[in-house]
Amino acid sequence: MAFYMCYLNTFCQTLLDELDKIPSDSRTQIGFLCYDCALYFFNLEENLSQPQMLIVSDVDDVFLPCPDNLLVNLQESKEMVSDLLNQLPTLFESNRETGSVLGAALQAAYKLIHPTGGRITVVQTVLPTIGPGGLENREDPNQRTTKNVTNLGPSTDFYKKLALDCSAQQVAVDLFMLNGQYADISSISCISKYSGGCIHYFPSFHSVRNPSLTEKFETDLRRYLTRKIGFEAVMRIRCTKGLSIHTFHGNFFVRSTDLLSLPNINPDAGFGMQMSIEDALTENSVVCFQAALLYTSSKGERRIRVHTMCLPVTNQLSEIYAGADQQAIIGLLAKMGADRSVTASLPDAREAMLNASVDSLSAFGSTLPSSQRIGSLPICYSLRLLPMLISAMCKFTAFRFGTTTKLDDRVFAMQQCKSLPIQYLIQSIYPHLYPIHKLGETTVMTKNNTEIPHTIRLHLSSANIDRQGVYVLDAYDRMYFYVGSAVGDQFCQDVLDVPNFMSIPEGMIDLPELENPTSENVRAFVNYLLDNRPNGSTFYVVREDSKIRMEFFQYMVEDRTESSMSYYEFLQHLQKQVKS
Repeated sequence: MAFYMCYLNTFCQTLLDELDKIPSDSRTQIGFLCYDCALYFFNLEENLSQPQMLIVSDVDDVFLPCPDNLLVNLQESKEMVSDLLNQLPTLFESNRETGSVLGAALQAAYKLIHPTGGRITVVQTVLPTIGPGGLENREDPNQRTTKNVTNLGPSTDFYKKLALDCSAQQVAVDLFMLNGQYADISSISCISKYSGGCIHYFPSFHSVRNPSLTEKFETDLRRYLTRKIGFEAVMRIRCTKGLSIHTFHGNFFVRSTDLLSLPNINPDAGFGMQMSIEDALTENSVVCFQAALLYTSSKGERRIRVHTMCLPVTNQLSEIYAGADQQAIIGLLAKMGADRSVTASLPDAREAMLNASVDSLSAFGSTLPSSQRIGSLPICYSLRLLPMLISAMCKFTAFRFGTTTKLDDRVFAMQQCKSLPIQYLIQSIYPHLYPIHKLGETTVMTKNNTEIPHTIRLHLSSANIDRQGVYVLDAYDRMYFYVGSAVGDQFCQDVLDVPNFMSIPEGMIDLPELENPTSENVRAFVNYLLDNRPNGSTFYVVREDSKIRMEFFQYMVEDRTESSMSYYEFLQHLQKQVKS
């Protein structure tokens, strides 16, 4: 890890707080390895007065400086581990080295853990340029707005090969990327993608300049450390004869045609499977799909979880459309688009999404009488949001044109398309917009069975943003509290604890706790939204004249931009394509 004080304090303190909550038993072991241009191991032997640091500067031929006590029993050595976590922030306080030997550090960590299996947690802040797996800067800032985006795939197979070695020994690697500059996530992420790990991304992380992102990092890290985890897992997908699995999507290694190797499995992982019809199903009344997950719990218990789904077979296209799941379709199209962007090109991926929409509408139109097809777009009720979601997906970070998009941001968004659970992926593509000034028109029940004020959801169009209104935009991993310039002074006083709109400070990242009904209702609603997700979310109060107002408006995906159609224009375009 290239250590910087802005995150190391948070990491060490959070781990200290959660040591007793990590899913574990009496066998659990833990070890620490730091790195810049060299490797720093820590001997945690109990009879030492304090942790002993061992430095290895030969990163081209990695070796372990001592055979024992680099991994220690967590329960037996908890005091020594706590001492090390308290020392680490000050231990590297004067370190100004910016080099990173990530590849060598991963090789060393693999040597440490491969006899037992487990997980490796990596925090990376810069582009690794030294030693095995060293990378070069491949991003051209001048091409961030172009259509032909390059370097979406890895530049080396080093991290994939090491990931496959890890997978074979039941080791998963989880990444926390805190880079402010380009770090080639497309190459580094292979270590997690093929070992069944997960990837977290905190762009432009800084504890002072971006405190909201620091809070999200802490929340995500706490969730990561304490959530349930399964080890040595395999998942087998089976289906009725006549069907076959065409493609798997997610973070894993495909061990055989229907068996996924998952060294670690957690409740926040999402997977997608694309099926093919190989033979006629005329003799079947139903088809079945079954997913069986075999894993070892953190207590050492071998368990199996089985999900089975049966679907009726029909030769009526109208019945197929009536039972279609538009969110599942969008999720699969996003996964296919992410693959196609790498194997072909970004324009090809966008065109394929558009063609999918045209094909689905044309096929449904063929089931309608000719009198119902004249002058209207043939949209099935069950897929009524499909065009809107496809239009929004073309403006999503992974696939958009014409907007300055950093390469790492785009690659991470593509990774999210592949592995994020479907409900959160849809929310990232088409966020939720709520008019807070209308809070109380409806109510909702929380997890604690308490009723709180709620409000309607709005379409993502700037036409719905009123200068007198206040809005919450919830995009899953970030939330904006937008305040119009003509908002009433009373609302500012009751909710934001300022006399008027002009007094709202720039960079406000939370809502003050005030003792009045309006403040309590607004905070209850925002907390309700934040509680309904596994990970944290950045939170920003945005004035109408704020510097970051365009971050808010870039989510108005139904609007027209210089490089993309509005949702209305998109529907007109579809109608022309369907007719032709």
